[in-house]
Amino acid sequence: MLGRNGIKPGLEVSLVSVCAALYAALGYLTYLGIFAPVFGTVRFWPSVIVPAAFSILFSPRIGSIGAAVGIFISDMLIHGNPVLSLTVGVPANFVAFYLMGWLAQRWRNRDSVVLAILIQLIPVAGCVVIYFLELIDLLTALIYLAVSIIVVAFTMMLALAQRRFLGIAAASSLGLMTGSAIIGIGLWAYSQFFILPGGIRNAPVIFALGWFLWTYLTEIPFIQFFLPPILKAVSRAVPSRGVLGAEERVRT
Repeated sequence: MLGRNGIKPGLEVSLVSVCAALYAALGYLTYLGIFAPVFGTVRFWPSVIVPAAFSILFSPRIGSIGAAVGIFISDMLIHGNPVLSLTVGVPANFVAFYLMGWLAQRWRNRDSVVLAILIQLIPVAGCVVIYFLELIDLLTALIYLAVSIIVVAFTMMLALAQRRFLGIAAASSLGLMTGSAIIGIGLWAYSQFFILPGGIRNAPVIFALGWFLWTYLTEIPFIQFFLPPILKAVSRAVPSRGVLGAEERVRT
């Protein structure tokens, strides 16, 4: 018996388990003890590539549940606060990767350069705002802005070299942006009632923008740079996954 995604329930459970285990393990091994400058709490997290790939290759449900379980496991290992994890980290990861996979299914044949670039301009604007509000120093602002511009440039390169991935790139960005916004707002709200790891309490609302930018800008490069070659390789090896259109699979 197949589920709604054409995957047997037993296999679906196995894929969720693998996704969660890889996400938690790689995250724990690669975050390098780095947290957001000034704002703290949110850690460097390159392992986002794991649930992103599972959401797009298999189904939004597999990637999102795997991400939710994986982030909870890693949170318990790193800061050990189940309330914070269940109210902020778990829902943010679930929504981000479910939306990412859901949009990718609908936008995989979309090749709008304008849409893909407009999405990437949102963090650019955020960087300018947070700098002029003097929440970060010039060097940090320049680093944030440089990453934003690099991602925009990469999107333009994708439009020229691998246009078929533009829809998936836009879906990935919008999904991650939504999850990053949930983290930013969620941490601010949590700090109004409890103390965050690092001792922050009653954070000003503008801190939500700082957490949002850190989360998005430190994670989106890994998705934008590494997801397309992963999807292309899997589409060549397993055409039934349907990541690319039939014409592209034949051509490659």
